[in-house]
Amino acid sequence: MTVISPPIPPFQNLPINAQFYQPSQFFISAIAQGVTTIVTTTEDTNYVIGQTVRLIIPMQSGIRGLNGQQGYVIAIPAPNQVEITINSVGLDPFTTSTARQQPQILAIGDVNTGPINANGPRNTIPYVPGSFIDISPA
Repeated sequence: MTVISPPIPPFQNLPINAQFYQPSQFFISAIAQGVTTIVTTTEDTNYVIGQTVRLIIPMQSGIRGLNGQQGYVIAIPAPNQVEITINSVGLDPFTTSTARQQPQILAIGDVNTGPINANGPRNTIPYVPGSFIDISPA
């Protein structure tokens, strides 16, 4: 097969698969309320401190005050937990449900707050908390 480049022909473009990108979306199994909120997920997360996340909480899961809220990961107490900068004091309690739509925590884009490298690329590797990393096998 002859490869034509550039542009890349459509038959050589790999499909975009969610499992090939980090950080990911995770389902929530518990939420500990407080001045900061600790979110427990059903599996280990790949989030890092400084990561920007958003909570999606369906009606049947209670704690609706957190729906659509976004914050930063400030600690990782356990592999399946993240502590985020969202105040959840005084909200309804979180409840688990067998409904089709489950509560989720999602990484959201980038926030453009990575370190600025004033001395050239040799001293600091710039990174952007919240940006997605391509981990595809191709």
